[in-house]
Amino acid sequence: MNQLTETSIACPYCGETQEVLIDPADLGQQYIEDCQVCCKPINFLVAESADDELVVTVYTDDEAF
Repeated sequence: MNQLTETSIACPYCGETQEVLIDPADLGQQYIEDCQVCCKPINFLVAESADDELVVTVYTDDEAF
């Protein structure tokens, strides 16, 4: 069973740092969650680093990945 991983992100809109829970099962997935502070939609991309750590990239709708 996969455990959720807590990580800090900075909202790409307001810059506020917040803690989010990432499910390792989301590896390779993109999804949207609203910012807990400014309520704007943050795009999340969950990937894996070379040393098997989860890497979370956050971006706005205007940014392309």
